[in-house]
Amino acid sequence: MECRDSLTKTNLMKRISLIIIAVLSLISGIKAQNVEDALRYSQVFYGGTARFMSMGGAFTALGADMSSLSQNPAGLGVFRSSEVTISPQLNNINTSAGFNGVTSDYLYNFHLNQAGFVSNIISKKSGKGLISLNVGYSFNKTNNLNQSIRIDGINTSSSLADYWAGESYNIYKDELKDKVQDAFLAYDSYIIDTLSGSNNQYGTVFSNYGDNPPSVYGQKVHRLVSNEGYTGEHAISVGGNFSNKIFFGATFGISSIRYMSQFQHTESTDLDLASKFKRFTYTDYFEDKGTGYSFKLGTIIKPVEMLRIGLAFHSPVWYKIDEYFFENITSDFTSGDHYVSSNEPARYNYALATPLRLLAGVGIQIKKFALLNVDYEFADYSSAKFSETGDGYDYSDKNDSIKVHLKPTNNVRVGGEFRINKLYLRAGYSYYGKSYSHGEGNENENLFHSSISCGAGLREQNFSIDFAYTHYNYSQKYKMYPLDNSFYPAIADLDIKQNMFTLTLSYKFGF
Repeated sequence: MECRDSLTKTNLMKRISLIIIAVLSLISGIKAQNVEDALRYSQVFYGGTARFMSMGGAFTALGADMSSLSQNPAGLGVFRSSEVTISPQLNNINTSAGFNGVTSDYLYNFHLNQAGFVSNIISKKSGKGLISLNVGYSFNKTNNLNQSIRIDGINTSSSLADYWAGESYNIYKDELKDKVQDAFLAYDSYIIDTLSGSNNQYGTVFSNYGDNPPSVYGQKVHRLVSNEGYTGEHAISVGGNFSNKIFFGATFGISSIRYMSQFQHTESTDLDLASKFKRFTYTDYFEDKGTGYSFKLGTIIKPVEMLRIGLAFHSPVWYKIDEYFFENITSDFTSGDHYVSSNEPARYNYALATPLRLLAGVGIQIKKFALLNVDYEFADYSSAKFSETGDGYDYSDKNDSIKVHLKPTNNVRVGGEFRINKLYLRAGYSYYGKSYSHGEGNENENLFHSSISCGAGLREQNFSIDFAYTHYNYSQKYKMYPLDNSFYPAIADLDIKQNMFTLTLSYKFGF
């Protein structure tokens, strides 16, 4: 490999302007504590019992289901007896990636979606005033973060090396390690290098470090993304029934984050490049563990027997998150040179406040054989906020990025149930609105989520068994790296289909 200082002329990097900080904050996995992290831990898709799942999660005005402790705690007041439930779930995710061709990957995951109990401590058969008071606990998954993505294709217009070169623009080579660690690894493994006569402008292996512009692309790209984890809530609740007209409840939530993300990005070429470049592999790994606290208040009003109106308020979840992070690069050249460069694994501690949420629902019950519920939910993702936990780090730029790139969303859920003796048939639909701002370059990073669901249940006096099938379908513009206007970013079109099969076993005491 030629000495860096012997590299000669070019003005290739004059094409590369300073990459906007807000855009850099969007790249998946390359920078910690970014807009994507704030959104990932703020979104709620309400896992729960099979009955809840089969009706699309539309329970704000219904209650009498363990999942309502995490949605509208007033639903706890609708319970008439003590009850215990457990809900295992099988989750299948199929992801197709379009990047100069289509590749598919799939993942199966079996986990506990919900478990909990309700205990009746005050109970009257009828009358006015406080008729019943219940306490309850339920663990509910709020977001399943498991995913596997495989992207394969030929890139004829840019490289991840261009991102590192642009990220390093105007940063002296002796400062790279402290200011842009991933770019320093690329520099240390000869994927990028300074231009002749400059210590703060960079070329890549595809232009022979600026000696032979323009860059020659056509390399094979392979990226494998593996995400594992979830967000979940331990809901501790109290709820009551006042005169069979007003139901009320409150929940103290203890939320948890368990998330691991790793991707490997490989670029290789059979072209005879002047730099003798053959292949590089970049590995990025991070793991988040966090605990958060919140409270929820709710009411269900029943002005007439067939009508129920539900309202709920969710405070922000105040998380404290511990992150473990490392990355490395290996590179190979046809000259036989092989380089390995890794940074020291690092730990970060930070805090995140998610948006507050407002929920409203209307339920109609037709005697004992049918019911229908429609929910509306509002969440302003632009109000999510990072903060430091003792290290003095200034998160103002990252919080400004959140305000610019995220926006309020409107979510709608509809669910119904029909009873035939002891058999219950159910169906539901949910729509979760776009979370990125209109007109932003990242608007299509994450489009709306929608789901359809159905299910059935069989209920005896004390025991019930319920089954639900839920299908989520959404698409995403997956940006492998952002670049300035002089280059073309690598974007894969993802189509994600998620199938969930939920089984719930319930037993009532003192029926």
